[in-house]
Amino acid sequence: MYPIAKRQASLFDLNGDFIEFIELPLIFSYPVRIDIIRRAVHSAFTAKIQIKARDPLAGKRRVGESWGIGYSVARVPRLSNGRAVLAPNVVGGRRQFAPTVFERIHEEINRKEMRLAIISALAALADRGFVLKRGYILPDKIRTVPIVVVDDFENLATTKQVKEYLKKLELWNNIVRAQKRIRIRAGKGKMRGRRYITPKSLLFIISSAKSPVTRAIRNLPGADYLTPDNLNILKLAPGGLPGRLAIISQKALKLIERRYVVEKP
Repeated sequence: MYPIAKRQASLFDLNGDFIEFIELPLIFSYPVRIDIIRRAVHSAFTAKIQIKARDPLAGKRRVGESWGIGYSVARVPRLSNGRAVLAPNVVGGRRQFAPTVFERIHEEINRKEMRLAIISALAALADRGFVLKRGYILPDKIRTVPIVVVDDFENLATTKQVKEYLKKLELWNNIVRAQKRIRIRAGKGKMRGRRYITPKSLLFIISSAKSPVTRAIRNLPGADYLTPDNLNILKLAPGGLPGRLAIISQKALKLIERRYVVEKP
């Protein structure tokens, strides 16, 4: 059952001034299902993992034969010089239970279930409690979430312009907070091109990936951008915890309403 009342959001211009309250699409009033969101995040995360396996001939390239009894040595395959080969318990032998490509790593999920998870994650963007739970800093001028901006925002082409606009909205502290928490990863991942961990900050939802503002957003620490045609559950609810602080353009909001149509009870 969907709630009848629509939530409202604040609309801001390019000067960071409040214009009016606008009604959000009915999808933002949907109940937040954290259980489905976490299942969808787990499915999307495991889909990215590359299956690995061992060479079928690993440890089996040395031809050995057991000597049998009477030599006071273990009856494992040996070379003529006495070196043990092939067996799992010897140096250079095969691995006993090596990983195979038939291992089931991807946790599959139904398409309708993934769609429901995305709808729930979008609804969490309009819940101030979920946003504050993720640790975002909200100024007094912003009473409702998500933050809706005019379409001219998508024409900002440089990171400097986006930075000045975020300062006008008093949201720049969320970018600074993510930048200060950048740290070196623990473990061997630091040697494999994943040296640093950057916390998530703001989420921008724009109408098109070809908008000039995309080149500016990618330079902001922890910031991501999405389009209504490509909503990713890993960016809407990182780690399975919904409620990112989102900035949505008016055009993107209309496209979301058109793409995710829900009916009143």
